[in-house]
Amino acid sequence: MSALTHDFAEAWNDQDGDLLDAFLALDTPEGFKAELIEGEIVVTPPPDGDHETAIGRIVRQVFRQCPEDVDFAGGKGLIVPSGRYIPDGTFTAADAMLGRESWSKPDGVLMVLEVTSSRPGKDREAKRLGCAAAGIPLYLLVDRQANRLVLHSDPARGDYAATTAVPVGTPLPLPAPFGFELATDRLT
Repeated sequence: MSALTHDFAEAWNDQDGDLLDAFLALDTPEGFKAELIEGEIVVTPPPDGDHETAIGRIVRQVFRQCPEDVDFAGGKGLIVPSGRYIPDGTFTAADAMLGRESWSKPDGVLMVLEVTSSRPGKDREAKRLGCAAAGIPLYLLVDRQANRLVLHSDPARGDYAATTAVPVGTPLPLPAPFGFELATDRLT
């Protein structure tokens, strides 16, 4: 399965392009990440250890159990219709990101992974909608504040048509190309 291909304009442009220019000129401190989400520049500090451990545990499961050859990027800049996002994790078809610039369209992206931190609303809503509008097939959210995992799938009309939510501790089935049940007991 691969992401739908869209012909985006340079993501999120105000009338003169000033916001995008300002965003692209940012010099964020080491470890911080800057994203352009629905016309707002969001700068996020380095994540805590629990956040990074959850990501590592998911990545390890995918590489051990996924029957397909997939790649993972932690920190890949994606251009989506409503901005420029840097997901906590991006799973792609093998070699899909080879030769790509720092910011690229999400061609070949199979699943985006987000783990909530200080601004969970952005992960739950704005980033989900942006990924759906870009045609990214799966959006996996580890919602630490709600103590659950949410898998959004089947992007259609700017959102995901299907949602599966499980409390932490309940296995979460991941559809093809992943094709296994994600253990969730040690993710928050």
